[in-house]
Amino acid sequence: MDTSEITPENVYLSRREFLKGIGIASTSAIILAACKGQGTPVTSIPSTPTGTVADDGEKEPLTSFEAITNYNNYYEFSTDKEAVARLSKDFPISPWKIEVGGLVNKPKTFDLDDLNKFSIQERVYRLRCVEAWSMVIPWMGFPLAELLNEVEPTSAAKFVRFETLYDPNKMPGQNNSWYEWPYVEGLRLDEAMNDLTLLATGLYGKNLLPQSGAPARLVVPWKYGFKSIKAIVKIDLVEEMPTSLWMAAAPNEYGFYANVNPDVSHPRWSQATERRIGETGRRKTLMFNGYADEVAHLYSGMDLSANY
Repeated sequence: MDTSEITPENVYLSRREFLKGIGIASTSAIILAACKGQGTPVTSIPSTPTGTVADDGEKEPLTSFEAITNYNNYYEFSTDKEAVARLSKDFPISPWKIEVGGLVNKPKTFDLDDLNKFSIQERVYRLRCVEAWSMVIPWMGFPLAELLNEVEPTSAAKFVRFETLYDPNKMPGQNNSWYEWPYVEGLRLDEAMNDLTLLATGLYGKNLLPQSGAPARLVVPWKYGFKSIKAIVKIDLVEEMPTSLWMAAAPNEYGFYANVNPDVSHPRWSQATERRIGETGRRKTLMFNGYADEVAHLYSGMDLSANY
């Protein structure tokens, strides 16, 4: 998609304020008082996103479209965050297929038309990188649970394994032999079925650009960003815990769960605070990135100090 098609951010947010004023703003304003609970999902693409995400009464502005799409961790293209947009601009994102199988009763391959038939919603979520920087992003997509319900996981399925496209000719970073390509990530099945877990296909009301993980990526807002795998081509329901790319590359630093936890430092840096892109200073990091009300029950009885 040509970036000239993107609605300018100031126009986008101004239109949102107009809609709010006449009483027809998207119900996602209710959904994404993020850590304050969930509301009724919207069933069509709203024209604009919510302008803020609530945090204990504080208003957190959206990160600009320019920052979101020009500061990207995407090692398939480059380890330089500011080079990814340039290197990925010609990456083909159509046609595209996602194979969903494994321990399911009805394996299926979804193309882009199939994905667009789901109830596309607006979800404004915090994104917290393990490197201790963060953003607030207005995603478009649908709960992953909707897709998984279509393939009917069997009783033997305990985990969900995700895989990125492997094509070193189109993704030059995959020529780096340090990592075990393709990129693989995983969730426990109950995490994948949680309503907050999103299969994202857009942001700021437009289709995802290649640097943001187009055409479809995972968004798991209570986990560090590396769990939100991009350019997904395969999803398998499995019985055993998958080994992710980062678990294989640095098992002493990256574990399976990777829940945002200010009390557990990464082996090389603290996670107590974060740098919000576009702001000066630092913010305190929230447990589960501010989504504890929705997800803390998933880890009842677990030792959260073993996050990595």
